[in-house]
Amino acid sequence: MNLLQTIRTAIRALRRNLKRSFLTTLGIIIGVSAVIAMVAIGEGAKVRVAETFASMGTNLLIVLSGTTTAGGTRGGYGSMPTITWDDMKAIQSEISTVRYVAPVMRTGTQIIGENQNWSTVVYGTTPDYFAIRDWKAASGALFTKSEVDAGTKVLVIGQTVSDNLFGPDVDPVGRTVRINKIPFQIIGLLEKKGQSPVGQDYDDTAFMPDKVFVAKIQGGLQQFIAGSLMVSATSAEATARAQRLITLLLRERHRIHAGMDDDFSIRNLTEVAAAMESSTKTLTTLLASIAAVSLLVGGIGIMNIMLVSVTERTREIGLRMAIGATPGNILTQFLVEALTLSTAGGIVGVALGVATADWLAAYMKWPLLIRPDIIVIAVGFSALVGVSFGLYPAYVASRLDPIEALRYE
Repeated sequence: MNLLQTIRTAIRALRRNLKRSFLTTLGIIIGVSAVIAMVAIGEGAKVRVAETFASMGTNLLIVLSGTTTAGGTRGGYGSMPTITWDDMKAIQSEISTVRYVAPVMRTGTQIIGENQNWSTVVYGTTPDYFAIRDWKAASGALFTKSEVDAGTKVLVIGQTVSDNLFGPDVDPVGRTVRINKIPFQIIGLLEKKGQSPVGQDYDDTAFMPDKVFVAKIQGGLQQFIAGSLMVSATSAEATARAQRLITLLLRERHRIHAGMDDDFSIRNLTEVAAAMESSTKTLTTLLASIAAVSLLVGGIGIMNIMLVSVTERTREIGLRMAIGATPGNILTQFLVEALTLSTAGGIVGVALGVATADWLAAYMKWPLLIRPDIIVIAVGFSALVGVSFGLYPAYVASRLDPIEALRYE
């Protein structure tokens, strides 16, 4: 009996008990589909984390001023202005790993339109802010450096502000609004950014040149910035180096000697993003590992059914040996049966896993990311499980004594 005949014989044996064969593969199907779905959702979660931090800005550092102490009560970072406009210029000009630097000053205020008004957050900044956050204008244009230097009273608003002041599907560019009774012309409508991880609406905001903000809205602190600095490094790899160089530069400029605490704080959002991505990856691995356990359970099911099959087909095995089948032929036949069951279960499990991942992604509104390598590994592992757990029943079948097998009732 050659290998092809052995394979045909094994497949015929499985087809005689289709219901039992399906139930035997069910554990493999569930295991493979769970692995595919969990990994796909986990990869989608990683993409969502990356998108969330990308919406905040790329390779981002936040430089905050110092703290205050009054009556034993300490204020948080930013409560004592220590960062100056000259500090900002020095960071931009003296540190090669810094691409953009922008001041971020904010206040909550009322914007009055033609027939409506809306309370929102107004920021004073420079054009570099939009470059850092990769935020473009959906309509009109962003303000330029010349408009900043000239102190032009212009405004760029988010979609939420526009909808509440002028209604949806209305282009606000060219319209005039008032803030603190001062007229501002809207020159740009920003692209939609959506919400932050904590539910903040990025589109419920308005931006104006920093000089106008200081002069007309918040008031100035002379050489100090009444807010923070947003810094973008030249690359993700250069972010940590930029942080170290900014720290050294500010300590030198603020005359902070060795052993003294900094009068500023630098937050590296790239590290936060990396930590969250690492946590998501760990969780994905854990879920996939738990799902893989069901593959082992499915393998045990295959072994049990194959042992039952050996017992049921003892006379058949004896007859095959009597007409010339070798122990190797019997071993191969039962291994092929186990391999066929596990591989078929793996293929069905892949289809079910992809469908489940697609449904979960649509339900949770996460991106779906199917990894082909995981599909190959899952199917290969299911085949390995089938062979591993089918080896013992196949060995038992191949060691039967033909005469005793023929006598078996």
